Amino acid sequence: MRDTSDTQPAEGGARAPRQSRLHRLLRFVPLIAPVLLWAVPCWVLLHGGQRWPLPVTLVGTALFVLGLTGMPLAMARGHGRRQQDWAAIIGDTLLGAGWVLFTWSVLFGVLLRLALTVAGVEDGQGRARIVTWAVLGVTAVLLAWGYAEARRVPRVRRLDVRLPRLGAGLDGLRVVLITDTHYGPLDRARWSARVCETVNALEADLVCHTGDIADGTAGRRRAQAVPLGTVRATRARVYVTGNHEYYSEAQGWVDLMDELGWEPLRNRHLLLERGGDTLVVAGVDDVTAESSGLAGHRAHLAGALEGADPDLPVLLLAHQPKFVDRAAAAGIDLQLSGHTHGGQIWPFHHLVRIDQPTLAGLSHHGNRTVLYTSRGTGFWGPPFRVFAPSEITLLVLRSPHPPASA
Repeated sequence: MRDTSDTQPAEGGARAPRQSRLHRLLRFVPLIAPVLLWAVPCWVLLHGGQRWPLPVTLVGTALFVLGLTGMPLAMARGHGRRQQDWAAIIGDTLLGAGWVLFTWSVLFGVLLRLALTVAGVEDGQGRARIVTWAVLGVTAVLLAWGYAEARRVPRVRRLDVRLPRLGAGLDGLRVVLITDTHYGPLDRARWSARVCETVNALEADLVCHTGDIADGTAGRRRAQAVPLGTVRATRARVYVTGNHEYYSEAQGWVDLMDELGWEPLRNRHLLLERGGDTLVVAGVDDVTAESSGLAGHRAHLAGALEGADPDLPVLLLAHQPKFVDRAAAAGIDLQLSGHTHGGQIWPFHHLVRIDQPTLAGLSHHGNRTVLYTSRGTGFWGPPFRVFAPSEITLLVLRSPHPPASA
């Protein structure tokens, strides 16, 4: 007994320093990442053998230092306690521009230099300057295109989804999905109204919003969210919380959506009946809800399905795709999610895939469950979308036994 009790603290003591060192290292990531984001392009564009005139080098370096210092300061002022929108716009824009510049500085700094060497461009200064102008040109084009993509009304993506348990009376049910609208520092009230007009033109039976309505409280973003009250559906308009609601007084958003005529599916369900058949439409709070400390907020799938006939097909709204593990274990037929933004700015999608099982589109999980992950309707933070277009999704549900007249 004595030996065991003596050994356990020793083992715990041996592990503790390794854990604490890891935690200490992780604390430096927010400091190291911005430095790399700006230092790498600075080196590739200005100090990698170009031999620019001294004034060009000094001014260029000063601009990179300004980006390095200004971006975190602006983001802290914009997204921190003060919540100043003008600062958030500057910080977010610098973050997006820096990411694109960093990405193509790395790619061209290695691959283009290699290609030029293979092509016989031997002059070091010549190669370096070609790389610089290529990086600047591609970055400028992608930022302009990415900004236009982010601010445009999303294209409609249409697809049929066959559900083996769907009754014939529900064949052809039209479900419209919007998600991750992220109303924020950039006023998008007009954009919001046009999105809602596009949704209405789709003549949906069911309209779903799978969370992350906004960045900011319902009071601050009310004008941008109000057009959601104009959305029409023949059966229901339903909504679940996303993780960003829990950064911005989630209950206020639940109350505003209720005021606008949307039905929050907070760990509950409703029944949608047509042609003698029934679909269970359920929803859960975001998986981050419980850690928010708000009473009654948590992801509770059993509660969402309580009282539902287990033989009926289930459509589940869950903000994050990774909830699909629980959905598949419960035999859910179709889960609708957002959260990933499709990566938003390439190649950020590689980092998203570390946390989520899918990036966008349809995927199959377990014996029955189909997951649809939307790339999102709006954008978060940087006002750019690069190789990750936004979408409004029309899913037409199909039964394996459609009506004879279909």
